[in-house]
Amino acid sequence: MSADDLAAARRLIDDAANVCVFSGAGMSAESGIPTFRDALTGLWANYEPADLATPSGWRRDPDLVWGWYRDRAETLRTVEPNDGHRAIADLGRRKKLAGGRVSIVTQNVDDLHERAGSTVDAHLHGSLIGPRCETCPYRGDADLSLARERPRCPRCGASLRPDVVWFGEILPKLAWLNASAAVGQCDLLIIIGTSGVIRPAANLPLLAAEAGTPIIEVNPEPSALTPLATVHLESTAAAALPAIS
Repeated sequence: MSADDLAAARRLIDDAANVCVFSGAGMSAESGIPTFRDALTGLWANYEPADLATPSGWRRDPDLVWGWYRDRAETLRTVEPNDGHRAIADLGRRKKLAGGRVSIVTQNVDDLHERAGSTVDAHLHGSLIGPRCETCPYRGDADLSLARERPRCPRCGASLRPDVVWFGEILPKLAWLNASAAVGQCDLLIIIGTSGVIRPAANLPLLAAEAGTPIIEVNPEPSALTPLATVHLESTAAAALPAIS
């Protein structure tokens, strides 16, 4: 990160009333949350994404899939928000005092933004915190995500499943509407730790760019979204966000 880029990012943040944060896996990496593929180690090293994160994999072996997500939920309990999560929460409090707001749209299935003190407008790919019924609208609490045996719905008796979006599934309609509204209404978009290749989530920064909204990108490596950025900070979330917010 150059001093000029940091100063330019600070000016954009200071000038914006409504900021939207769009976060991906790099946001939580420094907290010790592995990416999906990086987590395929140990007992899970011999499995493919199609075994663990598709509707067909669930139909074929729901107990296997449940065990995979239970392990991920257990890992989540052992980590904490990093300085990047906390910097976003601090920025949200300051903008609120000034009459603005910080909205958060995340591709992550963890709850680290919330634990840092932020409110998340949209979990585009679902959440590890609390399963849902595969048949009816019932949603369970966080403790059910840690159940050793795959739980049944107390309302209809069907199986509970992880409340995440698997490959081949459509994003939740409400999450997508909330995300699109947050991006459409912001004065500044901050993209953090995402490759920009997973669609339709990657279309959201395009909406901001087409509207002429300035964009700050925080990523140690160039991404598919870097050409859209007004300012690109070649850094991690935990290092860059406290320095600009």
